[in-house]
Amino acid sequence: MSAPRGPQRRRVSAQLPDFPWDSLTEHAATARAHADGIVDLSVGTPVDPTPALVREALAAASDAPGYPTTIGTPRLRQAVVDWLGRRFGVTGLGLDGVLPSVGSKELIGALPVHLGIGPGDLVVYPELAYPTYEVGAALAGARHLATDSLTAIGPEVPALLWLNSPSNPTGRVLPVEHLRKVVEWCRERGTLLVSDECYLECAWDEQRPPVSVLHPDVCGGSHEGILTVHSLSKRSNLAGYRSAFVAGDPAVVAELLAVRKNLGLIVPAPVQAATAAALDDDEHVAEQHSRYAARRALLRGALERAGFRIDHSEASLYLWSTRGEDCWDTVAWLAERGILVAPGSFYGAAGAQHVRIAFTATDERVEAAAARLA
Repeated sequence: MSAPRGPQRRRVSAQLPDFPWDSLTEHAATARAHADGIVDLSVGTPVDPTPALVREALAAASDAPGYPTTIGTPRLRQAVVDWLGRRFGVTGLGLDGVLPSVGSKELIGALPVHLGIGPGDLVVYPELAYPTYEVGAALAGARHLATDSLTAIGPEVPALLWLNSPSNPTGRVLPVEHLRKVVEWCRERGTLLVSDECYLECAWDEQRPPVSVLHPDVCGGSHEGILTVHSLSKRSNLAGYRSAFVAGDPAVVAELLAVRKNLGLIVPAPVQAATAAALDDDEHVAEQHSRYAARRALLRGALERAGFRIDHSEASLYLWSTRGEDCWDTVAWLAERGILVAPGSFYGAAGAQHVRIAFTATDERVEAAAARLA
């Protein structure tokens, strides 16, 4: 006789989409075989040094024998409030509307579960989108819809609607009028609006500056029903610190705090101190912006001379590029020249003829890519 079988465990991983970068293995091998080595432009990983003032703040706070608080220090939360006010004109935000997180990806991926969204609920995110929005919905067992059209949602009321401006992957910036329309639409229905604003300080078109949904011109001076997600990975080269935060409606922040306290999701005390120091300083952000601007200009010119068209890309750290062919053909063409990029299909069916090309590599590697394209 066979032994009795116990309850069947649900395999959570089976609910998730395939991890997209695994499918780049063959093309990565091709690119690495180039005589001058690979130029990896597939992931927006910072390569420049973490600012000295941030490292000094981390070191000064390194004697941290006790547990930090989940809500974060008043010093950190005040730095967030000051930064959003100084850089983006956000008003009316208090310390109770800020919560640090262990990077932005874990926050985005876990947010639906932490807010009680589940089977039967609908999560909406952009047509071309960072894959973690879908992952978060899948983990919660919720249904999900990728669309840029509010009318396409129909009569159903989503539990959660994601915005992403500036966009990953396209670099598109949504205008104030559109943001205001989405805020009003969500408020009329009781839908929670969460805006991923991790690239706010990575803007290149002075005529189309990105705006936070917490700006009074967008939200009418009230943060009710709105959250924003921010990361220091890009603006301050802190990807290795896992430094991020959520800001907005104090009632929703309190709900997240209650869940995260029980789970022990706490940003380490030295990282909190380093984050506050980074947010207080604008000079290092301007320096890094100049580095990226130079790399972006060199790479964009080389791509356009090689027959690529660049769409959107007015912000973020990517060039949304196309040769008018299947994105995997473009990936292969570039890999043969030792350049690895991300296929647009990673971000949705609408990206099938585009590739996302990061300009976060070193000056030397970006120059090498430009020479190969020539």
